[in-house]
Amino acid sequence: MRKNAIFKLVLLLPLAISPVAYGQVDVNEIIQRSVQANEADWKVQPEYNYCNEVRESGHTKMFDVLMIEGTPYHRLVAVDGKMPSPQQTAEQEKKLKQAIASRHNETPQQRANRIAEWQRSQERNHLMIEQLTKAFNFKLEATRELDGHHVYELTATPRPGYQPPNKETKALTGMEGKLWIDQKSSQWVRVQAEVVRPVSIEGFLARVERGTRFQLNQAPIEPDVWFPTYFSMKSRAKIFFLIPHNDEEEDRYFDYRKASTNDPLAVHCPAVAPKGEESATPTEKTSQ
Repeated sequence: MRKNAIFKLVLLLPLAISPVAYGQVDVNEIIQRSVQANEADWKVQPEYNYCNEVRESGHTKMFDVLMIEGTPYHRLVAVDGKMPSPQQTAEQEKKLKQAIASRHNETPQQRANRIAEWQRSQERNHLMIEQLTKAFNFKLEATRELDGHHVYELTATPRPGYQPPNKETKALTGMEGKLWIDQKSSQWVRVQAEVVRPVSIEGFLARVERGTRFQLNQAPIEPDVWFPTYFSMKSRAKIFFLIPHNDEEEDRYFDYRKASTNDPLAVHCPAVAPKGEESATPTEKTSQ
């Protein structure tokens, strides 16, 4: 399980978008407004604790993610829908108390180093989604209703001349996607992308195949604050172009709450996450 999963989904969108008109609506303006909305959310995310259910390799784990002295701590709450035994619960509480004490007793330099290392990892984690607005040209296809929100629906196609900054983002050159942006708040309601053309990412060593895809859903947790609620990724690749390498991960995020008001020792998350909106098909209420 990749730690700090929630922050790999948070993005600071670049401003370099090709303007495309749709009636009286400018795609460039839509994207730039979403930049401002996402930047505001990014700034306040460290103020919140939350629950994160991770489904990977046929198993699920539930974590209570707690912001402690500037970085998150993942407290294991349940495995495959089962709460731990009293002994396991006591061990998790012991680890949490040790982490709290350790971080509280750090020197200012130690704390700064820990936070800086975590921030660097977040930059790597969200780079793939951040690069979407550089890697694609966007076209506004319609307005519709999705998950109870009136949204702009945009399609994304590879932008000629895009230069990926690393091997991971090179996969974007073979991807197409869709983006749904809330008309009122300019927030991203859903993002989808899928590999439609195999892409070599390690010279002659590996290739990302068709079927690699990801989806991100977001929703308001407060009137002006939107955070991720669902993320899924399916990767399809071949090592040396011969050996299949497939991986899948599915995350649900819920029960966002102000970190400053929480008792860190209390368990806030259930054994199983509530099911949310995950459908890849928007509600069919379209205006063109």
